[in-house]
Amino acid sequence: MNDFERIPPEFDAIKDNDETILWSGKPAFIPFLAQGIPFLIIGLVWGAFDFFFMSNIFNGGFGGMSGFIIPFMLLHSFPFWGSILNMFRLALVYPNVNYAITTKRVMLRSGFFGIDFKAVDFDKIQNLEVNVGPLERLLNVGSIKIFSGETMSTKNGVQSMHDTFKGIANPYGIFKQLKQVSMDIRTDIQYPNQYRPEDNPGYKTKYKE
Repeated sequence: MNDFERIPPEFDAIKDNDETILWSGKPAFIPFLAQGIPFLIIGLVWGAFDFFFMSNIFNGGFGGMSGFIIPFMLLHSFPFWGSILNMFRLALVYPNVNYAITTKRVMLRSGFFGIDFKAVDFDKIQNLEVNVGPLERLLNVGSIKIFSGETMSTKNGVQSMHDTFKGIANPYGIFKQLKQVSMDIRTDIQYPNQYRPEDNPGYKTKYKE
């Protein structure tokens, strides 16, 4: 199902002249915000520990160490403040988040201070996953993970990086559409097929959805 009324004008600004947007949508607000909850839980537990520690110090008095203890505890409590600020960041980022499938690629739009775009060409996509978590199931939405070969090194080894359509409506339908278009385009790049006219052996044609 195309959702053209939600296509932000910025997508039209970055798409090619011969590129058509097949679908565009944005995440549901609650699942998008919920991705910050694990960090928030850690921050609240951290903050509770610091509060208990500071309460004992206040009851016992600072002595001559107040000039050291207060700045130290403010820095030590950063996970608490940072987790709360992260939730505000997600809320401010949300209005700028949109996803799109075009006849050439997938596009992701986001941004906090400015607007950021990322595009993944279909020939770069190696794997697609659709996931529906408990919260997403309650809201009839789901997430699509797109793996294009990007990885990052961590202390536990190499970890795969995914671009994600987070908390979108009709996730299974969009997943099937994305998988079909991706397969069609990659096939058309490698082999002549019905989307390429006989008088044009190169990949210069427009995908017919």
